Amino acid sequence: MEQPAGSSIDTTRREDLGRVLDVLTPVLDIVRGPIESPEPPPWCRARGWTEFLLGLSDRELETCERLGTTSGLIELSNAPRELSELGAAVQRVTRLPRLASPKGELPQAALRGIRERKREQVDALLGAVTPLVESARRIVDVGAGSGHFSRLAAELFERETWALDRDAARLRRGSERNQERQRSVGHLRVRFVQLDVGEQALQFEADDLAVGLHACGELGDRLVGAASAAGCDVVLVSCCLQKTRAERRLPLSQTAARAGFELQRNVLGLTNLTARVQGVEATLSANLGARETRLALRYLLRGRGLAVNAGEEMRGINRRRAQAGLDELAKRALARLGLPAPTALELQAHVAEARRDHAIMRRLALPRNMLARLVELAVVLDRAALLEEHGAHVRVAELVEQRVTPRNTVLFASSQAERLPMFAAAAMC
Repeated sequence: MEQPAGSSIDTTRREDLGRVLDVLTPVLDIVRGPIESPEPPPWCRARGWTEFLLGLSDRELETCERLGTTSGLIELSNAPRELSELGAAVQRVTRLPRLASPKGELPQAALRGIRERKREQVDALLGAVTPLVESARRIVDVGAGSGHFSRLAAELFERETWALDRDAARLRRGSERNQERQRSVGHLRVRFVQLDVGEQALQFEADDLAVGLHACGELGDRLVGAASAAGCDVVLVSCCLQKTRAERRLPLSQTAARAGFELQRNVLGLTNLTARVQGVEATLSANLGARETRLALRYLLRGRGLAVNAGEEMRGINRRRAQAGLDELAKRALARLGLPAPTALELQAHVAEARRDHAIMRRLALPRNMLARLVELAVVLDRAALLEEHGAHVRVAELVEQRVTPRNTVLFASSQAERLPMFAAAAMC
C-alpha cells in the first residue's frame, strides 16, 4: 500500500512531492480554469464531463458538497471513469497522519481571551513542539498577531520568545495581555517586534525554533526560506496561500523547480475551499447562499454598465456582508460607487438569474474543488522539500481535526529526527 504523504520514515517529502505533482500536473488546466460563468469551461468539454456534471440531481450535488467532492463523486456509480480515477488518486496522495503528541498543559487563566477554536489549535501545537523547544535557545513566532502562541509558549517552556508581526495595534494588545499575565505568574520573556516580512529581511539563528501558526501566503514561504538558510528547526501551519504580493508563486525547492511547479495567485485561492456542513464561520448552506448573492451583485453591477470581473464585486466590502442577502449588499455596493439604490425589479431579476446560473456553476466546479487539498499539499511539500535539500528531517501531518479549522496541515522540520513529534494513523483529507 502506498504510504500517506508526509508519514513514512522510509520515504522523503521530496518523493511525496513527486507523487503529488504526478497527479496534479496533468490537471493543471482544471486548477487554472475557475468557474466564473455557467458556460462549461474548455477542460470540462475536452474530457467529456459536461453532460455528467450538469445531469447531477440536487441531491447528488448536495451529497458531493456535504461529503467533500472527492468522496461524493467516487460514490456515484455513473461518474466518468477518468473523473473517478482522478478522485481516487487525490485521496491516495493527500492522506496525512495525525499528531499523537499530548496537548500542552496550561491553566485556564492563561487561556482567557482566546476563542475556543484557537485554543484547540494552540494547545495541540504547544504539545507537539515540546521536543523541539528543548533544543532551542529562542522561539520566534512569525506572523504572531496579538501573540497568543508566543505568550503561552513563553509561559509553558520558560524560553525567550519573540512575537513578530507587521500590525502594531495587534502587537500592542498582545503586549498588554502579556503584562497582565505577568502579574500572576511573574516574568514572561516575550518580546513583541513589529516587522513586515514582505519589506524587511527575516533572519534566524541556528538554535532558534521558527514557528508560524497560520502564516499566510508569502509569509510561510519566507519563513521556510530563512529557516533553511539558518539551519534552524521549523513548525509551520499553512494558511491563505493566495496572500502574496507576487502575481505567481515560484517553486522553492529544486524538486518543484524541475517539475515546473508554478501557480498564479488567483489559483492559490482554491486552497481555501473546504466543503463542510458546518464551516468555521457559517454552515455550508449559508456559504453557498452567500456565493449566490455575490453572483447576483455582479450581475446587478454589470446591468448598471460597470465592467466587473469575478471576485471584484465585493471590493471594499467585508465578504461576510454577503450573508445578509442581495438587498443590503447591493445598497452598500452602489452607495460606495455613488449610484442610486437598487430597485425591487432589479433585485428580483438578478436574484433569479444568479440562482439559475449558480446551480449550473456549482456542478461544473466539482472537479476543480476536488483538487483544492491537492494544490495545498503540493505547496506544503514544496516547502518541505526545500528544507530537506538543506539537510533537515521533515514530517507533515494534520494538526487538528477539520471541524476546528480546515487550515490544519502542519510541517515540522529539524536537523535531528528524534526531535520530531509522534504521529498517529493516517487520516483521509
